[in-house]
Amino acid sequence: MTFSPIADIDSEVVELVRDLIAIDTSNYGDGSGPGEALAAEYVEAKLQEAGIECERYETTSAKRQGVYARIAGTDSSLPALLLHGHLDVVPAQASDWSVDPFEAVVQDGMVWGRGAVDMKDGDGIILAMVRAWARAGIAPTRDIVLNFFPDEEAGSRHGSHWLVENRPDMFQGISEAVGEVGGYSLTLENERRLYLVQTAEKGIRWMRLRAQGQAGHGSFVNTDNAVTKLAQAVAAVGEHKFAMIETPTVRDFIKGLSDALEIPLSFDNPEEILSHLGPIARIIGATLSNTANPTVLQAGYKDNVIPGEAEAVIDGRFLPGHDEDLLHTVQSLLPEGVSVEDRMFDVALESPFDVPLVKAMSDAIRSEDPQGIPVPYTLSGGTDAKAFSGLGINTYGFLPLLLPPELDFSAMFHGVDERVPVTGLEFGVRVMDHFVRNA
Repeated sequence: MTFSPIADIDSEVVELVRDLIAIDTSNYGDGSGPGEALAAEYVEAKLQEAGIECERYETTSAKRQGVYARIAGTDSSLPALLLHGHLDVVPAQASDWSVDPFEAVVQDGMVWGRGAVDMKDGDGIILAMVRAWARAGIAPTRDIVLNFFPDEEAGSRHGSHWLVENRPDMFQGISEAVGEVGGYSLTLENERRLYLVQTAEKGIRWMRLRAQGQAGHGSFVNTDNAVTKLAQAVAAVGEHKFAMIETPTVRDFIKGLSDALEIPLSFDNPEEILSHLGPIARIIGATLSNTANPTVLQAGYKDNVIPGEAEAVIDGRFLPGHDEDLLHTVQSLLPEGVSVEDRMFDVALESPFDVPLVKAMSDAIRSEDPQGIPVPYTLSGGTDAKAFSGLGINTYGFLPLLLPPELDFSAMFHGVDERVPVTGLEFGVRVMDHFVRNA
């Protein structure tokens, strides 16, 4: 179809992102945070101001809120496309930051603040795009469903998972969904730019290790010490080197990187692959195998008492199709007297790259960066996409950003001094508009 850019589509994205950052939606995971209600009210007001009908909804409490809208397309025979974001952020310790994490300052060409890349930038890009459509009287070809979810940063149980179970009407007629984390640029050593389109993400298996032993006085000899058993188990899991697994998405990413660099790269030599990726190697390196990291230890209640029980939490992440492999490996590493149980489980995802939707993403990137090279990749973390993937919806991460080569983008996620380039946001709105109207 013929595409005509909207002249002022990127004019307000920075303001929208700053406004959202300034609304503290810190999610502590225990229900103690402020919730997303004020941010949902803001999104609702911005959509209504543009004449876009929407619904501000509650999930499990008055402070767990989100916003839903459905923008009618010109061809009702086509399946709908879901664009989704989350309104919550992880907490920020202000004393660690160079700026106030909720002041949303613009400094050195960047918007700084908690949520600048995870993911109030994406929320602002989507808002800026649909508001520009409304001003210009533009309708997309297919129905576009918007959903700004609560609670993504704590597992989505009060957000997208709750909605799938209790509001299935919001997902009717949707064939594909697009959200975080993808579409951002990676400048290689030969100055070529990859754009990483997220077509897969690892599954989550948070496990609790429980060691049982004989309680007793701390001055006695104790050969059945729960703390000792737990320490052995935690060390064994934490130090284990998991087998490499070449999934289809990993294979295609390596091929794309090899072609861009014009050098042969092999899955059998992961160190060489990662050596070309800079800080993004943190994410890519974690997608070459399953992983399991100890994160929490709990034992004892008094200095001179040996407890009869000790516990630890393991953050396990598994590649598509390899959830049981992860569990069996962890079980095999545990000494006698230590058991494992699931604390939280969520699926791994993998969607096809060679499809019309991704071609529309690629065309949109090249409209702004003719030398851009889209490649598929796996996200080591998790997103709201897990919740509705079971509805037969193919899910992707694509909220485009053109990034300066020197920016350590991977460190921005949940990191100190989180920030996003102003020009990157403006680029993102233009690319997203081109993509969605041609999707």
